[in-house]
Amino acid sequence: MRDGRIDTLLHLYEDGAFSRRDIFERLTRCAGSAAAATAALASAGLLHAEPACPADVRVPEDAPDLQCESFAIYSEAGPLLVYQVRPKQAGGAPRPGVLVIHENRGLNDHIKDVTRRAGRAGFVGLGVDLLSRQGGTDQFPDPEQATAAYNRTRPEERRADLISALLFLREQSYVEDGRVGAVGFCAGGGNCFDLAVNAPELNAAVVFYGTPPAPIEQIARMQAPLLGIYPQLDRGTTGRVPELLTALLAANKTFGVHIYENTNHAFHNDTGTRYDRAAACDAWSKTVDFFARHLGA
Repeated sequence: MRDGRIDTLLHLYEDGAFSRRDIFERLTRCAGSAAAATAALASAGLLHAEPACPADVRVPEDAPDLQCESFAIYSEAGPLLVYQVRPKQAGGAPRPGVLVIHENRGLNDHIKDVTRRAGRAGFVGLGVDLLSRQGGTDQFPDPEQATAAYNRTRPEERRADLISALLFLREQSYVEDGRVGAVGFCAGGGNCFDLAVNAPELNAAVVFYGTPPAPIEQIARMQAPLLGIYPQLDRGTTGRVPELLTALLAANKTFGVHIYENTNHAFHNDTGTRYDRAAACDAWSKTVDFFARHLGA
């Protein structure tokens, strides 16, 4: 049986946590030889995969059209670390808000970049650090450590922190009519589902390859319109789309679901090996349009 740590390393590599050199070195140490490391990469279909990132996807930290800042807000467990991005255009007029919910490696540079993309699209983006109760993502510079820290969090803690961030954003004068949506990726997609079924204040939810809630009947409590983004080859999450559709239809919810042909888990993450430029760009365009439609932008 293959060492479980190998599977964790491969998953992190797919999500962009390691460079090609880093993953090979870690797999060699874990598996015991370079040959075994190569075999592990090959078995996962990653031996020849190379990340691709067009120059115009990422938004620089010092983008002149954005105001970016990190600070802490109040939560039931103490300081909750967030990364906020506000657009400077439109004369400072209030804009709808969007919570950005990270994968299982914390509020890292990639998720901060996605938060800036939300700001550039005209929303007030707020990336929430769900490792705040353990000191914050910055305390875990190694992706394996960050993942281990995330695995120590509990669903009810993550839900409470996301609700605190949601209520904070709704109360800000620069957020238009207190209207806030949420987008989550991978583990963050599951957390986005959980927020949607437990926070009636949420106005829209976009889930990228997130596991639907269990039991699925919880969907009936969801009030926010939902957009689900799924990759065809990710059987673990996309395999549950049929029961999700059944539950959404039975509860007469407002929703859309898009499955991208020949894509895999984490296809939106431009730092990872599964990145698919065409699918990622189309999915983000659909996300922005969905928020514009349901948040009143």
